[in-house]
Amino acid sequence: MRRTNNVLYIILPVSIILLFVVNLLTGAVDIPIGDVFSILWGNDSGHPTWDYIVMQSRLPQAVTAMLCGSSLAVSGLMLQTAFRNPLAGPSIFGINSGASVGVALVMLLWGGSITTSSFSITGFMAVLVAAFTGAMLVMAIILLFSFVVKDNVMLLIVGIMIGYVASSAISLLNFFATEEGVQSYMVWGMGNFGGVSLQRLPVFMIVSGMGLLAAVLMVKPLNALLLGDDYAANLGFNIKRVRHMLLLVTSLLAAITTAFCGPVAFIGLAVPHIARMLLGTENHQKLLPATMLAGAAIALLANAICMLPGDNGVIPLNAVTPFIGAPIIIYVIARRTK
Repeated sequence: MRRTNNVLYIILPVSIILLFVVNLLTGAVDIPIGDVFSILWGNDSGHPTWDYIVMQSRLPQAVTAMLCGSSLAVSGLMLQTAFRNPLAGPSIFGINSGASVGVALVMLLWGGSITTSSFSITGFMAVLVAAFTGAMLVMAIILLFSFVVKDNVMLLIVGIMIGYVASSAISLLNFFATEEGVQSYMVWGMGNFGGVSLQRLPVFMIVSGMGLLAAVLMVKPLNALLLGDDYAANLGFNIKRVRHMLLLVTSLLAAITTAFCGPVAFIGLAVPHIARMLLGTENHQKLLPATMLAGAAIALLANAICMLPGDNGVIPLNAVTPFIGAPIIIYVIARRTK
């Protein structure tokens, strides 16, 4: 088993590198691979359009896909472990729904801007701020409930109910919105790794990196939770504090990815199960890095598939991820039923 795990830790990084290169080569404009690498090294290809496409579009999009995939996958793994539920994930807890409500308010009610007496934000920054604020508000509500609700399953149901309330609010906003606002919101809701420009990429990388580092530092509490709350408490872990930290970290990762990329479906739910099946272990010292790598690979694969039509346009991201994630979830449910 150890030898299989070592091979897997070689295969996954190699797959990420290959898929990263595929993402750099795939798109509406055919750019020779030699010119792509020359542009990445800072050389002038002689085609300003090619330089712009590689450096301002394809490179940030590939990096964003890697980080988004890893962040969502790790969020799903931590929630599934903390609540001992294979169907736990950022979307189930209503975090994505909270971000969606924030964006819906900006696009459908406020005309694409956030304006107060002291400042005004428009365009992408308004969407970013609204999505992040909405996700973190839902996280705050769930944290408040966690002080009252001690049962993990009941807290999960609270998250689902918050998601239903958010969906109802979005439906009402859609009903009273203009046609242009509804169209803009629908495009955002399809998910897209191309929303992060090269200038915005450092912020996304720093916040995502901090969240992933915090997740790595929680490996021991996660392993302790696998043995039950009582056992973890006997080992000296404060269960309430651990649960709050888990919610904070997962909410931060889900909020930043949803704010920049839209509500990406199924990656946070399905990838942890893929990593478990590949490794055959629940040990988070091995499982968490594998989940992180698998999430990056799956996201890069989905993004490459979205770019396949070339001149005919781009396939919506959330039209691709269910084809990858849904069969995995069905298989997991069927296996647990047996």
